[in-house]
Amino acid sequence: MALKVLTALDHARTQYYHFKAIIIAGMGLFTDSYDLFCIAPVMKLIGRIYYGDAQADKPGVTPPAVASAMVAVALAGTVIGQLVFGFLGDRIGRRRMYGLSLLLMVASSFASGFSICRTRGCVLTSLCLFRFLLGIGIGGDYPLSATIMSEFANKRTRGSFIAAVFSMQGFGILASSAVTMAITAAFNRATERGDAGPLQTPESADLAWRIILMVGAIPAGLTFYWRIAMPETARFTALVEQNVMKATADMGKVLGGLDVHNFAEDAEALRRSPQPRPPSYGLLSRQFLRRHGWNLFACAMAWFLVDIPYYSSTLFQSQIYQPFFPRPEHVNAYQDAYNVAKFQAIIAAASTIPGYFATVYFIERVGRRRIQMMGFFFMGLFLFALAGPYDNYWNHHTNAGYIVLYALTFFFSNFGPNTTTFIVPAELFPARFRSTCHGISGAAGKVGAIIGAIGFLWASQARNKEDVASGWKPGIGMMNALIILAGVCMIGAVHTYLFTPETKMRSLEENEGGGSQDGDSHEDVDGEENKYSTPSPLSVQPLVGQSPLQSPG
Repeated sequence: MALKVLTALDHARTQYYHFKAIIIAGMGLFTDSYDLFCIAPVMKLIGRIYYGDAQADKPGVTPPAVASAMVAVALAGTVIGQLVFGFLGDRIGRRRMYGLSLLLMVASSFASGFSICRTRGCVLTSLCLFRFLLGIGIGGDYPLSATIMSEFANKRTRGSFIAAVFSMQGFGILASSAVTMAITAAFNRATERGDAGPLQTPESADLAWRIILMVGAIPAGLTFYWRIAMPETARFTALVEQNVMKATADMGKVLGGLDVHNFAEDAEALRRSPQPRPPSYGLLSRQFLRRHGWNLFACAMAWFLVDIPYYSSTLFQSQIYQPFFPRPEHVNAYQDAYNVAKFQAIIAAASTIPGYFATVYFIERVGRRRIQMMGFFFMGLFLFALAGPYDNYWNHHTNAGYIVLYALTFFFSNFGPNTTTFIVPAELFPARFRSTCHGISGAAGKVGAIIGAIGFLWASQARNKEDVASGWKPGIGMMNALIILAGVCMIGAVHTYLFTPETKMRSLEENEGGGSQDGDSHEDVDGEENKYSTPSPLSVQPLVGQSPLQSPG
Protein backbone atom coordinates (compact mmCIF):
# COMPACT_ATOMS: atom_id res chain seq x y z
CA MET A 1 0.00 0.00 0.00
CA ALA A 2 1.39 3.42 -0.97
CA LEU A 3 2.10 5.98 1.73
CA LYS A 4 0.49 9.24 0.68
CA VAL A 5 2.33 11.23 3.34
CA LEU A 6 5.65 10.41 1.65
CA THR A 7 4.24 11.19 -1.77
CA ALA A 8 3.03 14.50 -0.38
CA LEU A 9 6.53 15.23 0.97
CA ASP A 10 7.99 14.61 -2.47
CA HIS A 11 5.56 17.12 -4.00
CA ALA A 12 5.37 19.62 -1.11
CA ARG A 13 6.00 23.25 -1.93
CA THR A 14 9.20 24.82 -0.64
CA GLN A 15 8.47 26.61 2.61
CA TYR A 16 9.92 28.11 5.76
CA TYR A 17 10.71 24.84 7.53
CA HIS A 18 12.94 23.68 4.67
CA PHE A 19 15.16 26.74 5.11
CA LYS A 20 15.11 26.33 8.88
CA ALA A 21 16.25 22.72 8.42
CA ILE A 22 19.12 23.94 6.21
CA ILE A 23 20.37 26.19 9.03
CA ILE A 24 19.93 23.51 11.69
CA ALA A 25 21.68 20.84 9.64
CA GLY A 26 24.27 23.17 8.18
CA MET A 27 25.52 24.55 11.47
CA GLY A 28 27.24 21.26 12.25
CA LEU A 29 29.14 21.45 8.96
CA PHE A 30 29.85 25.12 9.68
CA THR A 31 31.50 24.05 12.95
CA ASP A 32 33.29 21.24 11.15
CA SER A 33 35.07 23.53 8.68
CA TYR A 34 35.68 26.20 11.34
CA ASP A 35 37.55 23.72 13.55
CA LEU A 36 39.45 22.04 10.71
CA PHE A 37 40.64 25.28 9.07
CA CYS A 38 41.45 27.35 12.16
CA ILE A 39 44.10 24.81 13.17
CA ALA A 40 46.62 26.16 10.60
CA PRO A 41 46.98 29.64 12.16
CA VAL A 42 46.68 28.09 15.64
CA MET A 43 49.70 25.90 14.84
CA LYS A 44 51.60 29.09 13.98
CA LEU A 45 50.89 30.45 17.45
CA ILE A 46 51.66 27.14 19.19
CA GLY A 47 54.98 26.91 17.34
CA ARG A 48 55.95 30.39 18.51
CA ILE A 49 54.89 29.72 22.12
CA TYR A 50 56.12 26.18 22.76
CA TYR A 51 58.97 25.77 20.27
CA GLY A 52 60.54 29.22 20.42
CA ASP A 53 64.17 29.70 21.42
CA ALA A 54 65.25 33.04 22.79
CA GLN A 55 68.80 32.45 21.50
CA ALA A 56 67.73 31.54 17.96
CA ASP A 57 67.55 33.99 15.07
CA LYS A 58 64.24 32.52 13.81
CA PRO A 59 60.83 32.18 15.46
CA GLY A 60 59.66 28.83 16.76
CA VAL A 61 57.87 26.49 14.34
CA THR A 62 55.65 23.54 15.18
CA PRO A 63 57.55 20.41 14.06
CA PRO A 64 56.06 18.70 10.99
CA ALA A 65 55.40 15.49 12.93
CA VAL A 66 53.39 17.38 15.55
CA ALA A 67 51.39 19.35 12.98
CA SER A 68 50.67 16.14 11.05
CA ALA A 69 49.54 14.37 14.21
CA MET A 70 47.17 17.23 15.03
CA VAL A 71 45.51 16.88 11.62
CA ALA A 72 45.57 13.08 11.64
CA VAL A 73 43.84 12.62 15.01
CA ALA A 74 40.93 14.87 13.98
CA LEU A 75 40.50 13.00 10.69
CA ALA A 76 40.79 9.61 12.42
CA GLY A 77 38.08 10.68 14.85
CA THR A 78 35.94 11.74 11.88
CA VAL A 79 36.23 8.26 10.36
CA ILE A 80 35.05 6.66 13.61
CA GLY A 81 32.25 9.20 14.06
CA GLN A 82 30.89 8.65 10.57
CA LEU A 83 30.77 4.89 11.00
CA VAL A 84 29.35 4.86 14.54
CA PHE A 85 26.81 7.68 14.23
CA GLY A 86 25.82 6.54 10.76
CA PHE A 87 25.00 3.09 12.12
CA LEU A 88 23.19 4.44 15.18
CA GLY A 89 21.22 6.88 13.04
CA ASP A 90 19.58 3.92 11.30
CA ARG A 91 19.09 1.94 14.51
CA ILE A 92 18.08 4.53 17.11
CA GLY A 93 16.90 7.38 14.92
CA ARG A 94 18.30 10.42 13.15
CA ARG A 95 16.93 12.99 15.60
CA ARG A 96 18.10 11.20 18.74
CA MET A 97 21.68 10.97 17.54
CA TYR A 98 21.65 14.44 15.98
CA GLY A 99 21.66 16.31 19.27
CA LEU A 100 24.34 14.01 20.69
CA SER A 101 26.77 14.64 17.83
CA LEU A 102 26.32 18.41 18.19
CA LEU A 103 26.76 18.23 21.97
CA LEU A 104 30.02 16.32 21.47
CA MET A 105 31.24 18.96 19.01
CA VAL A 106 30.42 21.83 21.34
CA ALA A 107 31.98 20.18 24.41
CA SER A 108 35.19 19.14 22.64
CA SER A 109 35.59 22.59 21.02
CA PHE A 110 35.51 24.24 24.45
CA ALA A 111 37.78 21.56 25.87
CA SER A 112 40.30 22.11 23.06
CA GLY A 113 40.63 25.68 24.19
CA PHE A 114 41.18 24.75 27.82
CA SER A 115 43.65 21.91 27.05
CA ILE A 116 44.25 21.46 30.78
CA CYS A 117 47.78 22.79 31.35
CA ARG A 118 50.66 25.03 30.20
CA THR A 119 53.61 22.68 29.58
CA ARG A 120 54.28 21.72 25.96
CA GLY A 121 53.83 17.96 26.27
CA CYS A 122 50.67 18.24 28.33
CA VAL A 123 49.08 20.89 26.10
CA LEU A 124 49.74 19.02 22.86
CA THR A 125 48.62 15.67 24.28
CA SER A 126 45.36 17.05 25.64
CA LEU A 127 44.77 19.05 22.44
CA CYS A 128 45.16 15.88 20.37
CA LEU A 129 42.72 14.06 22.66
CA PHE A 130 40.04 16.75 22.44
CA ARG A 131 40.48 17.15 18.69
CA PHE A 132 40.02 13.40 18.32
CA LEU A 133 36.72 13.68 20.22
CA LEU A 134 35.85 16.71 18.12
CA GLY A 135 36.49 14.63 15.02
CA ILE A 136 34.07 11.97 16.24
CA GLY A 137 31.36 14.61 16.66
CA ILE A 138 32.11 16.12 13.26
CA GLY A 139 32.06 12.70 11.64
CA GLY A 140 28.70 11.91 13.19
CA ASP A 141 27.23 15.10 11.81
CA TYR A 142 27.94 14.20 8.18
CA PRO A 143 25.57 11.23 7.68
CA LEU A 144 22.91 12.64 10.00
CA SER A 145 22.77 16.08 8.36
CA ALA A 146 22.64 14.70 4.83
CA THR A 147 20.06 12.03 5.67
CA ILE A 148 17.75 14.37 7.58
CA MET A 149 17.81 16.99 4.84
CA SER A 150 17.21 14.43 2.09
CA GLU A 151 14.24 12.93 3.96
CA PHE A 152 12.63 16.31 4.66
CA ALA A 153 13.07 17.79 1.18
CA ASN A 154 10.83 17.46 -1.86
CA LYS A 155 12.27 15.70 -4.87
CA ARG A 156 12.38 18.80 -7.07
CA THR A 157 14.77 20.71 -4.81
CA ARG A 158 16.32 17.95 -2.69
CA GLY A 159 19.77 18.23 -4.28
CA SER A 160 19.86 22.00 -3.92
CA PHE A 161 18.83 21.79 -0.27
CA ILE A 162 21.47 19.20 0.61
CA ALA A 163 24.06 21.24 -1.31
CA ALA A 164 22.97 24.32 0.66
CA VAL A 165 23.56 22.41 3.90
CA PHE A 166 27.03 21.43 2.71
CA SER A 167 27.78 24.99 1.57
CA MET A 168 27.79 26.03 5.22
CA GLN A 169 31.33 24.64 5.23
CA GLY A 170 32.41 27.58 3.10
CA PHE A 171 30.96 30.04 5.58
CA GLY A 172 32.66 28.10 8.38
CA ILE A 173 36.03 28.61 6.66
CA LEU A 174 35.27 32.30 6.24
CA ALA A 175 34.17 32.59 9.88
CA SER A 176 37.29 30.83 11.19
CA SER A 177 39.46 33.23 9.19
CA ALA A 178 37.49 36.28 10.33
CA VAL A 179 37.57 35.25 14.00
CA THR A 180 41.28 34.45 13.83
CA MET A 181 42.05 37.78 12.16
CA ALA A 182 39.93 39.71 14.67
CA ILE A 183 41.44 38.02 17.74
CA THR A 184 45.06 38.20 16.58
CA ALA A 185 44.61 41.84 15.51
CA ALA A 186 43.10 42.71 18.90
CA PHE A 187 45.89 40.97 20.83
CA ASN A 188 48.51 42.53 18.59
CA ARG A 189 47.09 46.00 19.22
CA ALA A 190 46.96 45.35 22.96
CA THR A 191 50.62 44.29 23.08
CA GLU A 192 52.14 46.55 20.42
CA ARG A 193 53.64 48.81 23.10
CA GLY A 194 55.11 45.87 24.94
CA ASP A 195 57.37 42.97 24.11
CA ALA A 196 55.83 41.73 20.87
CA GLY A 197 58.76 41.70 18.44
CA PRO A 198 59.25 39.08 15.73
CA LEU A 199 61.31 36.82 17.99
CA GLN A 200 59.53 37.59 21.28
CA THR A 201 56.16 35.94 21.79
CA PRO A 202 54.08 37.49 24.61
CA GLU A 203 52.39 35.21 27.12
CA SER A 204 48.99 36.44 25.98
CA ALA A 205 49.46 34.47 22.74
CA ASP A 206 48.72 31.34 24.74
CA LEU A 207 45.29 32.78 25.48
CA ALA A 208 44.67 33.89 21.88
CA TRP A 209 44.77 30.45 20.27
CA ARG A 210 42.55 29.02 23.00
CA ILE A 211 39.89 31.68 22.36
CA ILE A 212 40.04 31.00 18.61
CA LEU A 213 39.28 27.30 19.18
CA MET A 214 36.54 27.92 21.73
CA VAL A 215 34.61 30.45 19.65
CA GLY A 216 33.86 27.68 17.14
CA ALA A 217 31.50 26.06 19.63
CA ILE A 218 29.19 29.06 19.89
CA PRO A 219 27.28 28.87 16.56
CA ALA A 220 26.71 25.14 16.95
CA GLY A 221 25.57 25.54 20.54
CA LEU A 222 22.96 28.10 19.49
CA THR A 223 21.24 25.49 17.29
CA PHE A 224 21.22 22.74 19.91
CA TYR A 225 17.66 23.44 21.06
CA TRP A 226 16.39 23.40 17.46
CA ARG A 227 18.01 20.02 16.92
CA ILE A 228 16.46 18.32 19.89
CA ALA A 229 13.08 19.98 19.17
CA MET A 230 12.81 18.93 15.54
CA PRO A 231 10.71 15.83 14.81
CA GLU A 232 12.03 12.55 13.51
CA THR A 233 11.95 12.32 9.73
CA ALA A 234 8.75 10.86 8.31
CA ARG A 235 10.64 8.25 6.31
CA PHE A 236 12.42 6.85 9.36
CA THR A 237 9.21 6.83 11.40
CA ALA A 238 7.08 5.30 8.64
CA LEU A 239 9.50 2.96 6.86
CA VAL A 240 11.84 1.89 9.67
CA GLU A 241 9.71 2.19 12.81
CA GLN A 242 6.53 1.30 10.85
CA ASN A 243 4.53 4.05 12.58
CA VAL A 244 2.71 5.79 9.74
CA MET A 245 0.26 7.70 11.94
CA LYS A 246 3.08 9.32 13.93
CA ALA A 247 4.95 10.16 10.75
CA THR A 248 1.83 11.86 9.38
CA ALA A 249 1.26 13.81 12.59
CA ASP A 250 4.91 14.92 12.81
CA MET A 251 4.97 16.26 9.27
CA GLY A 252 1.65 18.03 9.77
CA LYS A 253 3.20 20.02 12.65
CA VAL A 254 6.16 21.42 10.72
CA LEU A 255 5.07 21.61 7.08
CA GLY A 256 2.21 23.88 6.15
CA GLY A 257 -0.20 22.75 3.47
CA LEU A 258 -0.13 19.11 4.56
CA ASP A 259 -3.64 18.31 5.73
CA VAL A 260 -3.14 15.32 7.98
CA HIS A 261 -6.86 14.50 7.74
CA ASN A 262 -6.31 13.62 4.07
CA PHE A 263 -3.95 10.86 5.17
CA ALA A 264 -5.78 9.71 8.28
CA GLU A 265 -7.94 7.20 6.47
CA ASP A 266 -4.97 5.59 4.74
CA ALA A 267 -2.94 5.54 7.94
CA GLU A 268 -5.77 3.88 9.85
CA ALA A 269 -6.30 1.30 7.11
CA LEU A 270 -2.57 0.62 7.08
CA ARG A 271 -2.60 0.17 10.84
CA ARG A 272 -5.53 -2.29 10.79
CA SER A 273 -4.45 -4.40 7.82
CA PRO A 274 -1.70 -7.04 7.96
CA GLN A 275 1.45 -5.30 6.85
CA PRO A 276 4.28 -6.77 4.85
CA ARG A 277 7.43 -6.72 6.91
CA PRO A 278 10.43 -4.78 5.60
CA PRO A 279 13.08 -6.85 3.79
CA SER A 280 15.01 -8.89 6.32
CA TYR A 281 18.45 -8.86 4.69
CA GLY A 282 21.25 -7.15 6.59
CA LEU A 283 24.05 -4.79 5.66
CA LEU A 284 26.63 -7.55 5.33
CA SER A 285 24.39 -9.98 3.46
CA ARG A 286 24.78 -11.16 -0.11
CA GLN A 287 21.39 -9.70 -0.90
CA PHE A 288 22.52 -6.23 0.17
CA LEU A 289 25.66 -6.54 -1.91
CA ARG A 290 23.66 -7.69 -4.92
CA ARG A 291 21.13 -4.88 -4.63
CA HIS A 292 23.20 -1.99 -3.31
CA GLY A 293 26.84 -3.05 -3.42
CA TRP A 294 27.71 -1.22 -6.64
CA ASN A 295 26.07 1.98 -5.40
CA LEU A 296 27.99 1.82 -2.12
CA PHE A 297 31.23 1.21 -4.03
CA ALA A 298 30.45 4.15 -6.34
CA CYS A 299 29.81 6.54 -3.44
CA ALA A 300 32.69 5.43 -1.20
CA MET A 301 35.32 5.32 -3.95
CA ALA A 302 34.31 8.72 -5.39
CA TRP A 303 34.53 10.30 -1.93
CA PHE A 304 37.88 8.61 -1.30
CA LEU A 305 39.29 9.88 -4.60
CA VAL A 306 38.18 13.51 -4.21
CA ASP A 307 39.41 13.91 -0.63
CA ILE A 308 42.99 12.96 -1.57
CA PRO A 309 43.58 16.07 -3.74
CA TYR A 310 41.15 18.28 -1.80
CA TYR A 311 42.88 17.86 1.56
CA SER A 312 46.36 17.89 0.04
CA SER A 313 45.80 21.52 -1.00
CA THR A 314 47.78 22.47 2.11
CA LEU A 315 50.87 21.06 0.38
CA PHE A 316 51.58 24.19 -1.60
CA GLN A 317 49.43 26.75 0.21
CA SER A 318 52.38 28.14 2.15
CA GLN A 319 54.41 28.42 -1.04
CA ILE A 320 51.68 30.53 -2.60
CA TYR A 321 51.02 33.03 0.16
CA GLN A 322 54.62 33.51 1.34
CA PRO A 323 55.69 35.78 -1.56
CA PHE A 324 52.79 38.13 -0.76
CA PHE A 325 53.34 38.39 3.00
CA PRO A 326 56.40 39.21 5.11
CA ARG A 327 58.59 36.29 6.11
CA PRO A 328 57.89 34.81 9.59
CA GLU A 329 61.10 36.21 11.04
CA HIS A 330 59.97 39.74 10.12
CA VAL A 331 56.57 39.64 11.89
CA ASN A 332 55.40 38.74 15.37
CA ALA A 333 53.26 35.74 16.32
CA TYR A 334 49.95 37.53 15.91
CA GLN A 335 50.81 38.95 12.50
CA ASP A 336 52.04 35.56 11.28
CA ALA A 337 48.77 33.84 12.23
CA TYR A 338 46.80 36.80 10.85
CA ASN A 339 48.42 36.41 7.42
CA VAL A 340 47.60 32.70 7.21
CA ALA A 341 43.97 33.38 8.12
CA LYS A 342 43.80 36.26 5.64
CA PHE A 343 44.92 34.02 2.77
CA GLN A 344 42.37 31.36 3.74
CA ALA A 345 39.64 34.01 3.74
CA ILE A 346 40.61 35.20 0.27
CA ILE A 347 40.50 31.69 -1.19
CA ALA A 348 37.18 30.94 0.54
CA ALA A 349 35.53 34.13 -0.71
CA ALA A 350 36.97 34.00 -4.22
CA SER A 351 36.60 30.30 -5.07
CA THR A 352 35.30 27.98 -2.34
CA ILE A 353 31.96 29.68 -1.60
CA PRO A 354 31.20 30.50 -5.28
CA GLY A 355 31.77 26.82 -6.04
CA TYR A 356 29.19 25.81 -3.45
CA PHE A 357 26.70 28.35 -4.79
CA ALA A 358 27.19 27.11 -8.35
CA THR A 359 26.30 23.59 -7.22
CA VAL A 360 23.18 24.79 -5.39
CA TYR A 361 22.01 26.55 -8.55
CA PHE A 362 22.91 23.96 -11.20
CA ILE A 363 22.50 20.60 -9.49
CA GLU A 364 18.83 20.16 -10.35
CA ARG A 365 19.42 21.44 -13.87
CA VAL A 366 22.57 19.54 -14.79
CA GLY A 367 22.41 16.57 -12.44
CA ARG A 368 24.73 15.10 -9.83
CA ARG A 369 26.59 12.75 -12.13
CA ARG A 370 27.53 15.32 -14.76
CA ILE A 371 28.64 17.88 -12.17
CA GLN A 372 30.78 15.26 -10.45
CA MET A 373 32.46 14.19 -13.71
CA MET A 374 33.03 17.80 -14.72
CA GLY A 375 34.47 18.73 -11.33
CA PHE A 376 36.90 15.80 -11.28
CA PHE A 377 38.03 16.57 -14.84
CA PHE A 378 38.70 20.27 -14.24
CA MET A 379 40.38 19.61 -10.88
CA GLY A 380 42.74 17.25 -12.68
CA LEU A 381 43.27 19.71 -15.52
CA PHE A 382 44.21 22.57 -13.20
CA LEU A 383 46.44 20.36 -11.06
CA PHE A 384 48.30 19.31 -14.21
CA ALA A 385 48.63 23.00 -15.07
CA LEU A 386 50.01 23.69 -11.59
CA ALA A 387 52.46 20.80 -11.80
CA GLY A 388 54.08 21.68 -15.12
CA PRO A 389 55.68 25.02 -14.23
CA TYR A 390 55.85 24.46 -10.46
CA ASP A 391 59.63 24.34 -10.00
CA ASN A 392 60.19 27.10 -12.55
CA TYR A 393 57.75 29.53 -10.94
CA TRP A 394 58.60 29.08 -7.30
CA ASN A 395 62.35 28.76 -7.64
CA HIS A 396 62.67 31.95 -9.67
CA HIS A 397 59.71 34.30 -9.47
CA THR A 398 56.09 34.67 -8.42
CA ASN A 399 53.30 34.38 -10.96
CA ALA A 400 49.81 35.68 -10.16
CA GLY A 401 48.32 33.25 -12.69
CA TYR A 402 49.45 30.42 -10.45
CA ILE A 403 47.16 31.69 -7.70
CA VAL A 404 44.25 31.76 -10.15
CA LEU A 405 44.87 28.13 -11.10
CA TYR A 406 45.08 27.22 -7.42
CA ALA A 407 41.76 28.96 -6.72
CA LEU A 408 40.10 27.23 -9.68
CA THR A 409 40.96 23.80 -8.27
CA PHE A 410 38.96 24.76 -5.17
CA PHE A 411 36.11 26.15 -7.25
CA PHE A 412 35.70 22.95 -9.27
CA SER A 413 36.13 20.69 -6.26
CA ASN A 414 33.11 22.38 -4.66
CA PHE A 415 31.27 22.83 -7.95
CA GLY A 416 31.91 19.14 -8.36
CA PRO A 417 32.76 16.03 -6.38
CA ASN A 418 33.42 17.58 -2.97
CA THR A 419 29.71 18.50 -2.83
CA THR A 420 28.10 15.73 -4.90
CA THR A 421 29.79 12.98 -2.88
CA PHE A 422 27.96 14.37 0.14
CA ILE A 423 24.61 14.42 -1.71
CA VAL A 424 24.41 11.15 -3.65
CA PRO A 425 24.80 8.69 -0.70
CA ALA A 426 21.85 10.40 1.02
CA GLU A 427 19.63 9.61 -1.98
CA LEU A 428 20.57 6.10 -3.14
CA PHE A 429 19.93 3.71 -0.27
CA PRO A 430 16.84 2.40 1.55
CA ALA A 431 15.74 4.27 4.66
CA ARG A 432 16.98 1.58 7.04
CA PHE A 433 20.51 1.71 5.51
CA ARG A 434 20.67 5.35 4.41
CA SER A 435 22.60 6.85 7.31
CA THR A 436 24.89 3.83 7.63
CA CYS A 437 25.84 3.83 3.95
CA HIS A 438 26.42 7.58 4.00
CA GLY A 439 28.69 7.09 7.01
CA ILE A 440 30.65 4.33 5.23
CA SER A 441 31.06 6.53 2.15
CA GLY A 442 32.18 9.50 4.24
CA ALA A 443 34.61 7.35 6.24
CA ALA A 444 36.21 6.19 2.98
CA GLY A 445 36.56 9.86 2.06
CA LYS A 446 38.31 10.73 5.31
CA VAL A 447 40.75 7.86 4.76
CA GLY A 448 41.55 9.59 1.48
CA ALA A 449 41.86 12.86 3.40
CA ILE A 450 44.47 11.31 5.70
CA ILE A 451 46.41 10.11 2.64
CA GLY A 452 46.19 13.57 1.07
CA ALA A 453 46.82 15.74 4.11
CA ILE A 454 49.53 13.56 5.71
CA GLY A 455 50.92 11.16 3.10
CA PHE A 456 51.27 13.65 0.26
CA LEU A 457 52.44 16.36 2.64
CA TRP A 458 55.52 14.30 3.40
CA ALA A 459 55.87 12.81 -0.07
CA SER A 460 55.89 16.24 -1.74
CA GLN A 461 59.12 17.34 -0.06
CA ALA A 462 62.14 18.04 -2.24
CA ARG A 463 64.27 15.13 -3.40
CA ASN A 464 67.56 16.66 -2.29
CA LYS A 465 68.19 16.48 1.42
CA GLU A 466 69.85 19.89 1.35
CA ASP A 467 66.63 21.51 0.11
CA VAL A 468 64.40 19.97 2.79
CA ALA A 469 63.47 22.11 5.79
CA SER A 470 64.32 20.99 9.30
CA GLY A 471 62.12 18.15 10.54
CA TRP A 472 61.19 16.91 7.06
CA LYS A 473 62.54 14.02 5.02
CA PRO A 474 63.24 13.96 1.27
CA GLY A 475 60.29 13.03 -0.94
CA ILE A 476 59.32 12.87 -4.60
CA GLY A 477 59.08 16.63 -5.08
CA MET A 478 56.07 18.91 -5.40
CA MET A 479 55.80 18.66 -9.17
CA ASN A 480 55.56 14.86 -9.11
CA ALA A 481 53.09 14.99 -6.22
CA LEU A 482 50.83 17.36 -8.18
CA ILE A 483 50.97 15.12 -11.26
CA ILE A 484 49.88 12.12 -9.17
CA LEU A 485 47.05 14.14 -7.61
CA ALA A 486 45.88 15.21 -11.07
CA GLY A 487 45.88 11.57 -12.12
CA VAL A 488 43.73 10.71 -9.10
CA CYS A 489 41.18 13.30 -10.27
CA MET A 490 41.07 11.82 -13.77
CA ILE A 491 40.49 8.37 -12.27
CA GLY A 492 37.62 9.94 -10.31
CA ALA A 493 36.04 11.24 -13.52
CA VAL A 494 36.22 7.80 -15.14
CA HIS A 495 34.91 6.14 -11.99
CA THR A 496 31.93 8.52 -11.92
CA TYR A 497 31.14 7.79 -15.58
CA LEU A 498 31.24 4.02 -15.01
CA PHE A 499 29.56 3.62 -11.64
CA THR A 500 27.69 6.68 -10.35
CA PRO A 501 23.92 6.75 -11.10
CA GLU A 502 21.85 9.90 -11.54
CA THR A 503 19.38 10.59 -8.73
CA LYS A 504 17.82 13.94 -9.58
CA MET A 505 14.05 14.43 -9.82
CA ARG A 506 13.32 11.00 -8.35
CA SER A 507 11.84 10.08 -5.00
CA LEU A 508 14.13 8.41 -2.48
CA GLU A 509 12.05 5.25 -2.79
CA GLU A 510 12.60 5.20 -6.56
CA ASN A 511 16.34 5.75 -6.18
CA GLU A 512 16.90 2.99 -3.65
CA GLY A 513 16.10 0.30 -6.19
CA GLY A 514 18.76 1.32 -8.69
CA GLY A 515 18.01 2.25 -12.27
CA SER A 516 20.13 3.61 -15.09
CA GLN A 517 22.92 6.10 -14.70
CA ASP A 518 20.95 8.77 -16.48
CA GLY A 519 18.08 8.66 -14.03
CA ASP A 520 15.62 6.60 -16.05
CA SER A 521 12.67 4.99 -14.34
CA HIS A 522 12.80 1.51 -12.90
CA GLU A 523 11.00 0.07 -15.86
CA ASP A 524 12.65 -1.08 -19.03
CA VAL A 525 11.53 -0.27 -22.54
CA ASP A 526 9.03 -3.11 -22.56
CA GLY A 527 7.32 -1.80 -19.44
CA GLU A 528 8.56 -4.67 -17.30
CA GLU A 529 10.14 -4.00 -13.96
CA ASN A 530 13.90 -3.84 -14.07
CA LYS A 531 15.40 -6.94 -12.51
CA TYR A 532 17.58 -4.81 -10.25
CA SER A 533 14.67 -2.78 -8.95
CA THR A 534 14.02 -3.33 -5.25
CA PRO A 535 11.08 -1.24 -4.20
CA SER A 536 10.20 -1.29 -0.53
CA PRO A 537 6.84 -2.84 0.38
CA LEU A 538 5.84 0.66 1.51
CA SER A 539 7.37 2.50 -1.43
CA VAL A 540 5.84 5.71 -2.65
CA GLN A 541 3.87 5.66 -5.88
CA PRO A 542 3.23 8.70 -8.08
CA LEU A 543 0.06 10.62 -7.51
CA VAL A 544 -2.87 9.49 -9.62
CA GLY A 545 -2.71 10.90 -13.13
CA GLN A 546 0.91 12.04 -12.76
CA SER A 547 3.80 10.28 -14.40
CA PRO A 548 7.10 9.77 -12.56
CA LEU A 549 9.53 12.61 -13.18
CA GLN A 550 12.60 11.54 -15.09
CA SER A 551 15.77 13.39 -15.67
CA PRO A 552 17.02 13.90 -19.20
CA GLY A 553 19.79 11.65 -20.38
